[in-house]
Amino acid sequence: MAELRHSSSLGSRASSSPMKRDAAGAAVADSSPLIPDSHLAHDDDEHDRHSSKDRDRHLCSFFTDDPRVSPHYSRISLCFTFLLILVGLFSVFTIFHKLNAPYLCKKDGIVLHCPHVKESPSLWENPFSSTTSWKPCAERRDGDITELPPENETNGYIFIHAEGGLNQQRIAICNAVAVAKIMNATLILPVLKQDQIWKDQTKFEDIFDVDHFIDYLKYDVRIVRDIPEWFTDKSELFTSIRRTVKNIPKYAPAQFYIDNVLPRIKEKKIMALKPFVDRLGYDNVPPEINKLRCRVNYHALKFLPDIEEMADSLASRMRNRTGSSNPYMALHLRFEKGMVGLSFCDFVGTREEKAKMAEYRKKEWPRRYKNGSHLWQLALQKRKEGRCPLEPGEVAVILRAMGYPKETQIYVASGQVYGGQNRMAPLRNMFPNLVTKEELATKEELDGFRKHVTSLAALDFLVCLKSDVFVMTHGGNFAKLIIGARRYMGHRLKSIKPDKGLMSKSFGDPYMGWATFVEDVVVTHQTRTGLPEETFPNYDLWENPLTPCMCRA
Repeated sequence: MAELRHSSSLGSRASSSPMKRDAAGAAVADSSPLIPDSHLAHDDDEHDRHSSKDRDRHLCSFFTDDPRVSPHYSRISLCFTFLLILVGLFSVFTIFHKLNAPYLCKKDGIVLHCPHVKESPSLWENPFSSTTSWKPCAERRDGDITELPPENETNGYIFIHAEGGLNQQRIAICNAVAVAKIMNATLILPVLKQDQIWKDQTKFEDIFDVDHFIDYLKYDVRIVRDIPEWFTDKSELFTSIRRTVKNIPKYAPAQFYIDNVLPRIKEKKIMALKPFVDRLGYDNVPPEINKLRCRVNYHALKFLPDIEEMADSLASRMRNRTGSSNPYMALHLRFEKGMVGLSFCDFVGTREEKAKMAEYRKKEWPRRYKNGSHLWQLALQKRKEGRCPLEPGEVAVILRAMGYPKETQIYVASGQVYGGQNRMAPLRNMFPNLVTKEELATKEELDGFRKHVTSLAALDFLVCLKSDVFVMTHGGNFAKLIIGARRYMGHRLKSIKPDKGLMSKSFGDPYMGWATFVEDVVVTHQTRTGLPEETFPNYDLWENPLTPCMCRA
């Protein structure tokens, strides 16, 4: 026994490190039946407690100033902790930014990508989240009011003829106010020039509220109703080349007016600017000038009260045609004879119809027509590129594919449709509740507006503007201004702009089934409903006023 105790004590003294003691203890336990099991268990518990304390001390050493810990490890622990804090802050910032980011669609090439929303799609409204991010901010603000110089202290007077139809004239008026502001000139109330197609001689005061126009802009631009009395030969302003600036390029920058037009105005005191169609650019003028154009378009230019009241009445009748309140769609159908002829596209029709259209084009546009041999290839190319007006039957198929039911109430804004009732039959068969202003109003109600064609066009404009869904079928200033105004009003109202290029491929595919066509139509037009997107360079602000004229809500 003594020998056993002696060898045990030697073994314990020899095992100085924890690892050696553990090994020795294990060897003894395995070899000696003289050590009780309770002693072995007690030693194991002590060993576990020591090991646990060692691990805890080792782990905590990274976050303490223990002098026994190497400075190198201390620096690593601090860097690691700092990195964790940075990652956490970045994650919080990213989540906060996403939650507070405005609803804004981004273009990737020709594809528009919009934020994902959880709302189920609606036939009649854009997603609610798209309507809460932006608000109009081009209106006149009391804090922005500045005193203008008196009329006789400006740099001179400018005078323009607003040419074309009602909507082209509207754009010209907005541009005229902007140009007057650029040059610090007094604007003489624009004259609405007789249109060669519409044969209309409407005056500014026959269609717009002059008093509101002048008063609303009194802190932006000096505007007078007529040519000043001291200028006696008024006819010279319309005819004399000495009083006309004719070399203004299309989409001219603001600097062009300062360098080339302003000196002549200072010299002559009164100058006419013509032609004046699209004579001011968009991305080459100061932002405040673009905002001023929006102020004119959306706030200063108001139709006369009787036009506004009649339009309100027509819109109300559209909403109550079923006996109870119902939404309605406005369809701008551009398929008049002049539009069909000018497009030089090919449309379904009899040989007789095609021959008559060829004669019409040859007469109206002889330079473009030439001998007609190249027109077939040109028509195919234009259709592939989506530059042809949609036919009434094509519009009907697209709307049905989008999910609009047969009972949909549709207001049609259009001139005389080329082909008459036969051409309209497919659309009317699929959507029988088609009406025009002539069917909504009595002859007596419309007689007061017939003396000015632009008054009737103004009624169409306002009824389309007030609709729940607006659908365009071809480009032009009417559709452009409607879509822009509805965006400016908050993006809630849907404004559908069909992808005519893609639709032409689908219509021309004889193997495409209805289900595939429906899927193509729905997916393609999810983002073509007047949603918020940036106003891109060289992209005119009449259709998309967001960047210069709207602010974060």
